Amino acid sequence: MARKGAWRYILGVMKRILPLLALAALALPPAELAAQNRTPVARELAPAPPRPVPPRPLPRMRLETPAQIQGEYDRCLARAERDPEGAYEDAMNWARARGGGDPALHCAAIALFAQGSYRMSAAAFTELAETTRDRRAAIRADMTSQAGHAWMIAGDPANALAAFDAAVEIAPNAAVYHTDRAEALAALGQDWDAIDALNRASDLDPNRGEIYALRASLYRKLNTLDLAAEDANQAVRLAPKLPEAWLERGIVNRLKNDKNAARRDFREVVLLDGDGPVGDAARENIERMELDSGPPVNRRR
Repeated sequence: MARKGAWRYILGVMKRILPLLALAALALPPAELAAQNRTPVARELAPAPPRPVPPRPLPRMRLETPAQIQGEYDRCLARAERDPEGAYEDAMNWARARGGGDPALHCAAIALFAQGSYRMSAAAFTELAETTRDRRAAIRADMTSQAGHAWMIAGDPANALAAFDAAVEIAPNAAVYHTDRAEALAALGQDWDAIDALNRASDLDPNRGEIYALRASLYRKLNTLDLAAEDANQAVRLAPKLPEAWLERGIVNRLKNDKNAARRDFREVVLLDGDGPVGDAARENIERMELDSGPPVNRRR
């Protein structure tokens, strides 16, 4: 995971920020949680592996002393970016000795994520979702979804799917959790079920470009190129700054043997994500296309 990109997301540049958390004074038991290795996901002509989706900050917490606790929370997040081990120690001390409650525990979970302890982080998010005093559905669903993303990066889509299922059960009308489910289902090879989940997501939020980009990749995998092209075009229309949308359309155009269109799409990806993994995938696709040296490649952040 590229830490710079992850923390742009954590600090609110990327898509999903929901209000979270009231106070709760229980400490996490991270020593009881075990870490395992990630299982690789197939790259060739298949839905891409999930991009790291780091936890979000909690900008509108209900706090007993808002200014002091919000300031402490913000400092903890900032330290987690540059020194996750130190931030975890600070957060746990804040939770245990100074009553930091849910904000402290959430920062501890973020610090675990930033360390790469994804399974421990997932368990921490799950624990917090179950014990938070704030019972708003959006809060509990978002925490549960964060656990699911940590499971995905840990290479455990089965546990991720269980978390995303729980998030959907809590907040069934939130398109984002159905999209999360689709990524887990795709990683498990349940492609048509993933498409069903994305159909539900698009019904709930028809203007979200990433839904169509992901669905296009699934239709492409299933060799349904007309539907893949339709969704890829829609993704580009709705999200012209999303490099994954252009990459997917370029791959579909390449498979349809429209090299000129594919080349234009791949070049747009490079403009949007020149130093990132999506830009790298676009360059590799251009090279393969020119040399006729292999199937398309799709990587997502």
